[in-house]
Amino acid sequence: MDVLLENYETAIARRERRTEGSYTCYLFDQGLDKILKKCAEECGEVIIAAKNGDPGELTAEISDLLYHVAVLMAEQNISYDDLRREHEKRSRKTGNLKNINTADKNT
Repeated sequence: MDVLLENYETAIARRERRTEGSYTCYLFDQGLDKILKKCAEECGEVIIAAKNGDPGELTAEISDLLYHVAVLMAEQNISYDDLRREHEKRSRKTGNLKNINTADKNT
């Protein structure tokens, strides 16, 4: 099963049927700001892990980020199908490279 779909389905289940002691339920109880904070934190940890060059650490941090993104999707009522449709729409595009800002020498 797709890891994002599995995380998303778990998040939806926890949102609808709160389980005592569940971290996912804790995030829903704390609200959007907490979920966003965790997404930002995990994104930073992915960047650091990538810079550290440790594939195991990077894999773990990407897994954490995907979990928190799935919780955000559930919180904001973005379905997995919505995400899939958007991805399919974008994958059909060609020639969509945006103009690169030449002043940014680091990207």
